[in-house]
Order: sequence, then C-alpha cells, then structure tokens
Amino acid sequence: MPSRPFLLATLGASALLSISLHAEVKLPPAISSHMVLQREMPVPIWGTAAAGEDVTVAFADQIKTTKAGADGQWLVKLDPLPASAQPRDLIVASGPNPKAQIVSHKFTDVLVGEVWLGSGQSNMAGAVRSYKGKDAALQKTLDAAPYPRIRLLKQGAPGWVEAVPAQVDGFSAILFAYGARLHAELGVPVGLMLGAVGGTPSGHWLTEDMFKEDAACQAQVQEFAKTYDFAAAMRGYERYMTAWKASAEKAKAEGKLPGREPAVPRQPGECNAPFGHLYVKHVQPYLPYAIRGVLWDQGEGGTAITGVDQFHAMGALIKGWRKAWAQHGGQADFPFLYVQKPSGGGTAWDMTNPTTINASPLTTPPAVVPRDIDGQARDVHIKIQQHPHTAMVTNTDLGGMPHLANKSGNLKLSSGLCRSGVYSNDDLVLRR
Repeated sequence: MPSRPFLLATLGASALLSISLHAEVKLPPAISSHMVLQREMPVPIWGTAAAGEDVTVAFADQIKTTKAGADGQWLVKLDPLPASAQPRDLIVASGPNPKAQIVSHKFTDVLVGEVWLGSGQSNMAGAVRSYKGKDAALQKTLDAAPYPRIRLLKQGAPGWVEAVPAQVDGFSAILFAYGARLHAELGVPVGLMLGAVGGTPSGHWLTEDMFKEDAACQAQVQEFAKTYDFAAAMRGYERYMTAWKASAEKAKAEGKLPGREPAVPRQPGECNAPFGHLYVKHVQPYLPYAIRGVLWDQGEGGTAITGVDQFHAMGALIKGWRKAWAQHGGQADFPFLYVQKPSGGGTAWDMTNPTTINASPLTTPPAVVPRDIDGQARDVHIKIQQHPHTAMVTNTDLGGMPHLANKSGNLKLSSGLCRSGVYSNDDLVLRR
C-alpha cells in the first residue's frame, strides 16, 4: 500500500480527466464545496457509482475506501474530527487501483464545526429580507456581516454557500440568527441546513411508518374513535361547504379572494395529505449528513391528522427523525429544540427592550377574563418538551401576531452543553 502522502498526491490528479472516465460517481448537493462537517462524531460521505466501483474519500489526514453496492449506493464514514476553521479540500476518487485513483470530485473550502437542521413552517421559512427591517437585533447581526465561517444550505439548492449578505438575505431569519449566536459563543464554524414550507401541519413532516410505529399516537386515535361521529362530521362539512360556495361566489364577483375551502372530514388517524410528503422532499435528502441537532418552528398548522394532537404527533416525529439518523450511525437522541406556538400574543415587562418591543405592554388584567380560545392548543404545544432531549424556545413576550417580527431575540446557550450535544430543560435557557 502506498504511503499516505503519496496517495493524497495521487488523489490530486486532474478532475477534468475524471469527468470523462468516471462520470458515474455522483454525490448529493449536501456534499459540496464550502460545507461544514459536524465535529466530534463520525462523518458520513455518500453517493452513487457504478455497481462494484471502488470509491475513495480523502480529507485532512484520513483516507477511506469502499465499494459501491449492487444498487450503486456507497457510503464511507470519516473518523470524528476536531473543529477547524482551516479551509481544506475533500476529495472523492474512483478506480480499483489506489496508485491510479482518478479524482471524480474535489470539494474546496471545507470546514469542521457545528451543524444544525432547521425545519417547520412559515416562521422557520421566513427569509432575512422580510424581517431585517423589523428586528433590531437581527439588523445588528447583519451589519457585522459577512460571516465566512457560517455556511448555508437550502433544500433544492446545488450546494453550500458562505453567509455573505447576498446569500443570507434569502435564508431563514430565525435559523441564521440562531447560527450566528452559536458561532459567536462557541467560536467554531457553523453549518445551517434548511428544509421548511409555510402553512404546513406536522402530519406532513412525519412518515406513515413513523406514525404507525408510535404507540402513543395509535392509542390516542383509538380513544378518539370511540366518540367520533364521522357521519355527523360529514353533515357539518356539507353545511359549511354550501355556505363557503356562496361566500366564494360573492367574493369573486367583488374581485376579492375567497376564504379557505373547508377541509373534508377524515377517519380517525387519517391525514389530509400523504403522510410525510414534505419530510421526503425537504428533510430526507439530507440523510445521513451528520448533525448536532434540529431547530423546529411549527404549530400554527396543527397536525392535519384526525384525532391526534400536536403533543402526540411531535412525539412520533421526533422519535422518527432520530431513528432515521440513528440507522445511519447518527445520534439516536440528538437535541430537538422547538419554538413555542406564537398565536395568542403576550405581554412584555420591558417595552424599551428591542427584543420585546413588539409585544403588548403589561397592563392591569380585566375584571372579566375573556375565554382563551388559544389556551388549550398552547398548553398542548408546551407539553412537547416532555419528550426526551427537547427544549422549548419561549416567545409569548415577542408579539401577538402569528408571524412575529423579532426573529433573533435573546438566546442564552451554554457552549459546554452545545459542545457535548446534551441538553435538558434544567440547564438550558432559551429565549427567541
């Protein structure tokens, strides 16, 4: 076997030659130049090649070789790496002879640090450009740009990009603010992966297998079914539908948009769309990329699963996502941080604080407290943090609108906890 320096030099052969000789070696967009690899845990690098093709991956002082399976899939795992802001090359080569490896891909400017996945609905998807003028703390963070050691990846994009102003502007405001704070506190590169879609329920983000394998969800469905009258639900739907059609015609005649069409009732345990279709499109492509954890912002869209509340649906989602990563050697209990359901508003103690300036001022409670139509849903959402290794980011003092203007807020995070990847509600204080 040739020496490591010799083999690394050999792997630096012409990439142009590889395009014609070994074009079958391919990698997903998550493996690209400018990426951040997760520190201190095994790092999967994967792709496709011709069945039986030898594939070698070289990074830092490591060289790993594998063979593509009969289905063309291949995967290697780099040994755990320390954090590093030194830009280095990651090389993927093909060929049966280590002395004559042909470089198929040479990815440059690769760093090692902390990697977080952000997902959910509109409050996660909302771009920096939509909030930077409303959020003083976010604007201050942007004014200090660029952040060459923060890297961004959106689902559907061709690869990672540096957090320069032009790229940050279209990226998730809350995820970028979170990453910027991590970068400042930990002093290591940060990679942020985004897969979020506005107006979506949690049932679209967990697969049917995740749902059916969750005993708590199945028990809740069975209990709900005992008192659920599907025929009555259909009669109610038909009445609402008749009224909606009349109002829609009136709105159309007046040049206005009609309200949302009533949803068709479904049987207990059924979802209003294929289970997990958003997970498959926006999260699954990132597997098995090594991550530290997930930041989740969703709740206004509910679950869309008849008879299942947000607490139970999120329990199945969290366990399902962790299982998916664990099957590829990732953390079986990675931290899952989620943002509190925002609707219903709240009050702020200090109206001079730019973090809470958009909330309502603290006033004397009314003599008669009106019925809290959001209370039950808020309570169920708060309970999500009872699931293991989760923590909730409170936001009731940031404003009363579903799309809160403040996306950065005040986040206190122990760098020691982040370094170890262990979180609990007792030793982690989060404020959005």
